[in-house]
Amino acid sequence: MLLENKTVLITGGSRGIGKAIAIRLAKEGANISIVGKTTEPHPKLEGTIYSAAEEIAAAGPGKVLPIAGDIRYEDSIRNIVETTVGAFGGIDILINNASAINLSATEQVEPKRWDLMHGINVRGTFFMSQACIPFLKKAHNPHILNLSPPLNMDPNWFSKHLAYTMSKYGMSMVILGLAEELKPHRIAANALWPKTTIATAAVQNLLGGDFLIQRSRTPEIVADAAVHILKQPSYECTGNFFVDEEVLMKEGVTDFTKYAVNPDQKLMQDLFL
Repeated sequence: MLLENKTVLITGGSRGIGKAIAIRLAKEGANISIVGKTTEPHPKLEGTIYSAAEEIAAAGPGKVLPIAGDIRYEDSIRNIVETTVGAFGGIDILINNASAINLSATEQVEPKRWDLMHGINVRGTFFMSQACIPFLKKAHNPHILNLSPPLNMDPNWFSKHLAYTMSKYGMSMVILGLAEELKPHRIAANALWPKTTIATAAVQNLLGGDFLIQRSRTPEIVADAAVHILKQPSYECTGNFFVDEEVLMKEGVTDFTKYAVNPDQKLMQDLFL
């Protein structure tokens, strides 16, 4: 399935994995709407939705539309979807990438941090999907792709960072439900998660600084895996919890060296795997 002239709506598209996926899809000729809250330069975060849009536009022939929005709020979601449809005529693919992270133990989680994670990760993902479904029903080969982990009820993942785990598994539960619910409409719903930590602002600022960055892969590995998934027939490829490395291995990739930030360092496996 070709991605040329497809309309792709990506939340959290101003940096990291979201931007990498947008750039990769632009190279395929897709039209991209990127959604983000960063409209002004931030001292600790790279770029804005506008600078990201410039990079994406330079990568390929597709058109790029930056939209300032906050998926925690219904009015914002409505504006995001209406603006995308108004510009491109519909929506073929929704990528729920926007996410908030806090790995604190239960006693240290502040209510505002809980609300942020669950507001973006679960509520935002659910209602973004809901708002796009009417347009996905009209699309040829429609896909929903969440950046969320395989569901695993191992208590280990809950004991270390309960609030965050609940929010990311909430995103994955959206996939579990939508894949079955949307089968009659041939809308695919899948999740994708990295095998290793990925060099993003979250890893740099919140998790492990440069030590972990040096043991991570670049966002391009997730982007390449996403493109392979989105090219699959939607009526055949749904309800899967993909891992980036496994997707690319199935496509014949055997050398992953180019994705390593520092090939001389041992890679760090990501959470939930």
